[in-house]
Amino acid sequence: MLLERTSETALVRDALHAAADGRSSLLLFAGPLGIGRSAWLRGLPGRVTDQDVCVMRANAAAMEQDFVFGVVRQLFDSLPLAASGEDAAGFPLGEDTPAEELLPAAADDPAPPLDAVLPDLRAMLARLGRERPLLILVDDLQWTDTWSLRCLAYLAGRPQGLRAVLVCTLRDGDPRARHPLVCAVTDAATQVLRPAALSPAATGHLVREQFGESGEDEFVLACHRASGGNPVFLRSLLSALDDAGLRPTAAHAATAGTLRPAPLRERLAGCLRAQTAPVRDLAAAIATLGEQGTPGLAARLAGLDTIGASGALRVLHRLGLLVAEGVPGFVHPVVQDAVETAMTMTERGSWHERAAALLHETGQSAEEVAAQLMAAATPGDNWSATVLRTAADAALRRGAPVDAARFLRRALLDSPEQGEDRARLLIDLAAAESTYDSAACERHTAQAMALLDTPHDRAAAALRIAPGFLSTISPTAVGILRQAAADLGSPDRLAGSARGLALRLEARLSHVARQDSAELARAVRWLRERPEDPAVCSGAERELLAVLLHAATLSGRLPSYDVARQAGRILERVPATGPGSPSVLPLLTPVFTAADEVDTLVGWLAAREQHRRRAGDGPDPLVQVELSMVLLARGRLAHAREHAERAFEQATDGRPDGAAMAVAVLAAVALEAGDAPLGERVRSEASGQRAAGNLVSTTMLRLTEAQAEAQRGELDRALDTVLACGRQLEASGWRNPVLFPWRPWAVRLLHRSGDFESARALAEEEYAQARIWGAPVAIGRAQRLRGRLRGDSEGTALLRDAVDVLRGSANELELARALRALAHALREGGEARELLRESATLALACGVPWKAERDRPGTPGPAGTPSEPALTPTESRVAALAGSGLTNPEIARELGVGSRVVEKHLTNSYRKLGISGRPELAALLGGTRRMSADS
Repeated sequence: MLLERTSETALVRDALHAAADGRSSLLLFAGPLGIGRSAWLRGLPGRVTDQDVCVMRANAAAMEQDFVFGVVRQLFDSLPLAASGEDAAGFPLGEDTPAEELLPAAADDPAPPLDAVLPDLRAMLARLGRERPLLILVDDLQWTDTWSLRCLAYLAGRPQGLRAVLVCTLRDGDPRARHPLVCAVTDAATQVLRPAALSPAATGHLVREQFGESGEDEFVLACHRASGGNPVFLRSLLSALDDAGLRPTAAHAATAGTLRPAPLRERLAGCLRAQTAPVRDLAAAIATLGEQGTPGLAARLAGLDTIGASGALRVLHRLGLLVAEGVPGFVHPVVQDAVETAMTMTERGSWHERAAALLHETGQSAEEVAAQLMAAATPGDNWSATVLRTAADAALRRGAPVDAARFLRRALLDSPEQGEDRARLLIDLAAAESTYDSAACERHTAQAMALLDTPHDRAAAALRIAPGFLSTISPTAVGILRQAAADLGSPDRLAGSARGLALRLEARLSHVARQDSAELARAVRWLRERPEDPAVCSGAERELLAVLLHAATLSGRLPSYDVARQAGRILERVPATGPGSPSVLPLLTPVFTAADEVDTLVGWLAAREQHRRRAGDGPDPLVQVELSMVLLARGRLAHAREHAERAFEQATDGRPDGAAMAVAVLAAVALEAGDAPLGERVRSEASGQRAAGNLVSTTMLRLTEAQAEAQRGELDRALDTVLACGRQLEASGWRNPVLFPWRPWAVRLLHRSGDFESARALAEEEYAQARIWGAPVAIGRAQRLRGRLRGDSEGTALLRDAVDVLRGSANELELARALRALAHALREGGEARELLRESATLALACGVPWKAERDRPGTPGPAGTPSEPALTPTESRVAALAGSGLTNPEIARELGVGSRVVEKHLTNSYRKLGISGRPELAALLGGTRRMSADS
């Protein structure tokens, strides 16, 4: 199918009409590679069938330029012979001298004198055109042999009486298109036809022709953009897409711009090989520089002056290989491949070496120079290692450790096998790899330490290993740390930077042993027995104290208020607006949340996020986890889930920072909200992540498994799972009742199973541990469990105590649970109703509303009643505002949304709350509190 060439065909038809009246003409059809010149010329006779014409055709070829009169011979050979022995014009072949006698019999025969041949050939054509106009077609004029070019130039200069239309095609940009004889023919053209690129509509036609079905708009437009409307490019891309089994749908649109069809590449490479040296060199320079290229840089790399570069750039544009005139960028990646195909591997490496030197000389960025050095075939100059290290630093700053490691590995190839310089490179490489390849990090750290002479330098190298605050580290890494610490000596005997290194090594080794109950006891003892507050002046001192406080929190063996106070001293020294992410913060967040002291941390995290937004940085996955932990500690499950899922998605999408923390927090949200499907999703998607092997995350995941088992009615199995978690935690010395609420879950399961005595015994253990830790949320939760299990006046007193204690806690959800439990214990009366209203308001704010029918006084629920489906953050806001008396339009204005959005969220909230409308919502909330829109 030939598309969008009707105007060019019409011009030929008009020229044939004029030839019939005795006015001959020469039409030149010119354009870049692949624009469809030959296809148009092949089909031209069939599209001018309304006229009786004699067609003569010839196809010039680059390999046949030495054939004497090769094109002229093709023209006469193309005339069909009649059975009577007459030529196509109806003249007996013997009437005059035939063309065969004028031309040499073979390509290597000597050519006759042109002065004798040209008039006779013209006379023959004149006789052929007496009866019918001649349509003489010559494809690829630029490759026509010299003798035939002289004939065509002779005819073009003497058109009178021929009754002929000579149509020639010419490839723009071909070196031979500038041959004087070719120019003699083209200069005589009466019209020059330059076909335009195909339109998107024509692209759609070719898509349908290739695939047998219409393409979706996005796919068609992608193919049009990728090909630039060039028919050869387009057909090659469509064929490659079809061969790959892809259908013309929007889902495959992006692939159109990335495919590099081999046949098209080879055709382009052949075209480039035929170009002059300046054009080939400029194409190689553009391919080498890529996006780094400018006209000036490309010209300098190619060794061309301004005039030579301008001419070569113009040729490449005429060939249709550049995105725009004067722009050194290829129209499609396949052109880049073609340029590289035309070069040997040695030539390519040489081009990149020269490009690196040029970019370095002209002051381009280190990463741009490094990209060229990476592709060079031989080691760089003396400056290359410095450039590669600088580029690695830049890559690390923009968050690309893999790129940084690639630069540093290339620098290692150019460095000596021994010495401090190589050790420094290995250390930098280990630091880059620490975020994504711990094994490589450890291997290169060990190699660096073997090259360093002093314990100080070896300790500094060992500390490049990821600290393991967010995940586990391997036994190999532990061995490296221990050896470095042993070589350096005790911090008490050191001063200055050596002491700082020793403190950091001690901190790392202590944290590695956090599942060892003896190490936890040592940390508690160190904190308890000090007569004064530990020093927090240096980063090393703060790191060690953070590790010890984290260990004490896990054990739950120190007063929570004292642990939180010491953590606050560290946070005061860590600026929220500084660059990077403080390495100790993941250790401090569990300290503050477990101690029920989150106000200080909330302000710090808010300041940090605000600073990141002002700097234009995206959300920090670690801060998202920490915010989720804070919100969970306040009982705000809907908002905690929002932040935890964001961090969890980043961890499962290949950004594993804090993966174990994200898994643990999201699992905790699932447990608190009674959301078994969420727990199932976390368990499924967390498999294979870095959370594996982390006791916190594995414990929380196993508890969600027990939750699912309980909801399926498998109480014994669920109890076994919970108790197994408890045994493992106890064996490790991890007894904090806030971080690891396994006993409350076991108490509920024992109560549901009818084992009341065991449930009470476990509740007493929970209360005793809560008293040791001392956090209000731990004590209040334990008292609620004890009170619910007793069910008498003493139980009511315990529930009152739980409410009193929890009013001093940051966890509003635990307070809501205690209020509801006390209301059920009182059964009836104004106090019970008031307690239920307050409980419902708090629960709604937390995103875990209670069903209305469950909250009637005198309707006791079992100790293990699961939470209801959680409201989303927006549903919580809308329901709270509606309960305070605002109309839908007023809520819409308050939240900046439409009234229909408000109506939708209210409908969902009514369903989850088990109520029918606003009156019941107002009764549920009791009008006691109007929550702000961001509560």
